[in-house]
Amino acid sequence: MAIKGKVIGAVAAVVFVLGHGISAQAEGYKVETLVPGSDFHGVHGLGIGPDGALFAGSVVGQSLYRVDRGSGDVSVEIDAPTGMADDIAFADDGTMAWTGFLTGEVFARAPGGEVVRLAEGLPGINSLDFRADGRLYATQVFLGDALYEIDRAGEAAPRKIIEGMGGLNGFEFGPDDKLYGPLWFKGQVVRVDVDSGEIEVLAEGFKVPAAVNLDSQGNIWVVDTARGELVRLDPQGGDRTVVAQLSTSLDNLAIDGEDRVFVSNMADNGVQEIDPATGDARQIVKGRLAMPGGLAMVGDTLHVADLFAYRSVDTATGEITDRARMHADHIEYPISARANDRHVILSSWFTGTVQVIDAQSGESVRMLHGFAAPYDAVEQDDGTLLVLELATGQLTRVSGPEGETRAPVVQGLVLPVGMVADGEGGVYVTEAGTGAVSRVDLESGEKTVIAEGLAGPEGIEMGGDGWLIVAEVGKRQVIAIEPSSGATEVLAGDLPLGLPAAAGTPPPGSPTGIAVGQDGAIYVASDLDNAILKLTPQ
Repeated sequence: MAIKGKVIGAVAAVVFVLGHGISAQAEGYKVETLVPGSDFHGVHGLGIGPDGALFAGSVVGQSLYRVDRGSGDVSVEIDAPTGMADDIAFADDGTMAWTGFLTGEVFARAPGGEVVRLAEGLPGINSLDFRADGRLYATQVFLGDALYEIDRAGEAAPRKIIEGMGGLNGFEFGPDDKLYGPLWFKGQVVRVDVDSGEIEVLAEGFKVPAAVNLDSQGNIWVVDTARGELVRLDPQGGDRTVVAQLSTSLDNLAIDGEDRVFVSNMADNGVQEIDPATGDARQIVKGRLAMPGGLAMVGDTLHVADLFAYRSVDTATGEITDRARMHADHIEYPISARANDRHVILSSWFTGTVQVIDAQSGESVRMLHGFAAPYDAVEQDDGTLLVLELATGQLTRVSGPEGETRAPVVQGLVLPVGMVADGEGGVYVTEAGTGAVSRVDLESGEKTVIAEGLAGPEGIEMGGDGWLIVAEVGKRQVIAIEPSSGATEVLAGDLPLGLPAAAGTPPPGSPTGIAVGQDGAIYVASDLDNAILKLTPQ
């Protein structure tokens, strides 16, 4: 858990020689929690076990959890990395199966048995369910678009049944042995005969239907993630009723033996129980943040790239404001953040996008695609963007109304993660792959190493005294670096940093963001706790 109220005195009475020739003393930093953490790292699939227990899955957290429906207590059922679960299903014999979305694997565990891998090589494997006869089916969505039968023995290769359906997401088999599910990209709810491959449209006009389940009366329940609606469909006439208006960014749902409805919300890191008769919602568990990564300061407001949302935090009170949420607003999985007086720049290595947002209104100014795993971006005074691309090891200068002109400033960077402008024609860059912090001259492209031998440097920001503040994640600490001499000192250690990246994703999966307030306070994103820490100089 986050360290609270602990004074780190590692640098007490250490004299710093500042770049402008003035001496100062670092007297340690008090580490507090500005925004408390939560149990999940984004919550997705839900499943009801044979004993009525509620299970939830997290992709980024790579874990499958058991959730106490009464108390909201959460415990890990299947640990990382095997527990990555985008969806969860139970067979009549109690066997639990789940999908590893990023790794492309399907796993199962019989009651009292060991975890068995049933399939692999299926990137984007998403939803799954058992038929009445015990056969298992699963779909690829986002990183593919197909329906498969999965061999429960794990011996035969998955059998492809249909492809190009339009994103068959959270589905369930009905009592008629047909598959009921949503087509994410078509706004439809469909019934699929998995034997013939016939697809029948039951309802359409949804904005983004994410999951479909059936209750004991045959009613069809749908969650629309873009509208935040829980909808009941009449199986006969197709009449629809919005039973509950919830927050957007819904992901999945499950219905227990008493027809109680449970929904997950990825942006809220939460699970709710919905009364199907009244639509009343009871929050079982909820987080303040989803998966905080990049941080950026504008005045006294902290802007947070929160993976499933873009949020701001009042640093005086810790109050959080939702500025945009995934699948409802115009953002694409924001992972990194940088800001100037006018704009907040969000980057996402997952979608290859860089987005410029008006810092005051929250309106999107422009969204640029086609980058190679962008991990950070800086906007210059003339609107030119500097984009740090991890996949190519390149710092790219981007100009033009649509970002159509792109040219390398420097190449050969090894896992570049964070970047900050120095205001003097250069940028400082962290390279997690080499453990170095370097200055890059934007005119010549010359790179000068100022500190090396670090363990996984990620987030970087400029302190008010000209020192660089860096998250050295490999040692779970925040350090200060004097740019002209390379002198390095620890400001705070033993921090909850360093969530392992999922297999097949670039390290770090979620970069540790750093921001510095006008009063000298340092803000750090804790990926382990889903929290934001505040480091106050003493």
